[in-house]
Amino acid sequence: MSSPVIGVLGLQGDVEEHLVMLARLKVDARRVKTAHELADVDGLIIPGGESTTVGAMLNRFGLTKPLLERVGNSMPVWGTCMGMIVMAEHVVDSEQPTLGILHIDVTRNAFGRQVESAEVPLTIAGLGGKPFPGVFIRAPWIERARDNAKIMASLDGKGVMVRQGNLLGTSFHPELTDDPRIHKLFLDLVERARPALAAR
Repeated sequence: MSSPVIGVLGLQGDVEEHLVMLARLKVDARRVKTAHELADVDGLIIPGGESTTVGAMLNRFGLTKPLLERVGNSMPVWGTCMGMIVMAEHVVDSEQPTLGILHIDVTRNAFGRQVESAEVPLTIAGLGGKPFPGVFIRAPWIERARDNAKIMASLDGKGVMVRQGNLLGTSFHPELTDDPRIHKLFLDLVERARPALAAR
């Protein structure tokens, strides 16, 4: 089987930073802006940005339905910061539309204003090694995870990383660090899911 292809949703946000990290890992990574481009990838990263804007653009670019279909067929998806909000089932105190695929309730901008951004060492379940440098920028936090969504890391008693099968969400920005471990974790999810994707 050929090497996996990772897509980075290219509508808005920290697209380039994810592409650079994946290039460091010698991964075939591509911007995804259309349903045709989405069909050619084995996993998708939804980067940080502005969640209401990207939610609307997913509909405008005709990506919502095919993305939900790919998720239903086991394609791994990872959302960072805004991306996790877009994936969430519910956004607290907001009526904004989301994909509703990650069984969590999130609060937007929970860690303060842009000027209050910080890097915090995080202990992440199953990651191993030294604490991960969590870069928080107007970050959301997870109020509640249910069903098979499991919190992997917390800060101040609130969830900041979650995994639900082939879905991953982080409140922080691993792409803004020099630490590739979470990108490698996502690549592992993609590799494990590929036989199931190929069989469909």
